[in-house]
Amino acid sequence: MRLLVTGGAGFIGSNFVHQTVRERPDVQVTVLDALTYAGDKTSLAPVADKVTLVEGDITDAELVDRLVGESDLVVHFAAESHNDNSLSNPWPFVQTNLIGTYTLLEAVRKHGVRYHHISTDEVYGDLELDDPAKFTADTPYNPSSPYSSTKAGSDLLVRAWARSFGIQATISNCSNNYGPYQHIEKFIPRQITNLIDGIKPRLYGKGENVRDWIHVEDHNSAVWAIIEKGRIGETYLIGADGEKNNLEVVETLLEIFGFAKDDFDHVKDRPGHDMRYAIDSSKLRDELGWEPAYTDFRSGLEATVEWYKANEAWWRPSKDATEAKYAAAGH
Repeated sequence: MRLLVTGGAGFIGSNFVHQTVRERPDVQVTVLDALTYAGDKTSLAPVADKVTLVEGDITDAELVDRLVGESDLVVHFAAESHNDNSLSNPWPFVQTNLIGTYTLLEAVRKHGVRYHHISTDEVYGDLELDDPAKFTADTPYNPSSPYSSTKAGSDLLVRAWARSFGIQATISNCSNNYGPYQHIEKFIPRQITNLIDGIKPRLYGKGENVRDWIHVEDHNSAVWAIIEKGRIGETYLIGADGEKNNLEVVETLLEIFGFAKDDFDHVKDRPGHDMRYAIDSSKLRDELGWEPAYTDFRSGLEATVEWYKANEAWWRPSKDATEAKYAAAGH
């Protein structure tokens, strides 16, 4: 199989590439990545001799057409994905998430290539803290930020191209990922790297916001299950029943590092901060027989802490710039 992975030098994409090379040696992997701040070629260093890395933008129609034409399968991870960034400058999110996805879909349609679209549970908006409901594939879209709205739009493009043009596509919407190679501006790695540097964690508001956490390797094993066994045209939600509020995450990290559970600082909450996400992944589990390997959040978090401790050379170069950006924003 000739596989094209967009955004394969980013957090989830690079882990997908590592996992594919490790578990599917017969797959020829090409990565297309613009190598912006969130894409880092050093994330692919351990498999650099086993994959082909093309630096380029998914809005480059000529490049995308050539690479898709040389592929049997496209897995589309590439996205602008940071809510804070989308609030300060929405345009890159429109460009990458909407125009980029359109460009890929047109190439897939032209060449008849199988396509899997990676999306997020944030397209569904949020749930009340005391709501027993969870998101399903039938939950109406209700995005609340430029990030989630452009991801919702990209999902709808895929659905339209599947219905109107018959492209061979599937979609997955996943809950919050954590694990190796995640950019340190994100919640968990920022807290981990701060603690490594002896800096107190910082918590938005009261920390009541709930996320449904999943280890990145579980996300990617589910993606392969959908590619190999999923029904064309279907949407599958990926989750590991890992609901934790932000306060619980910070307290767990402090315990792992041996600090008091209340040894953190509060910062002003961000605008439009969704309260709760929760995934019902029963369709994925019942239809495809998938189960997560990391069923205990704390053990997954401990492994992630150890990875960041052992790989300071990977994250250190971007740490100062990230903290300076947050300080300028009052965070």
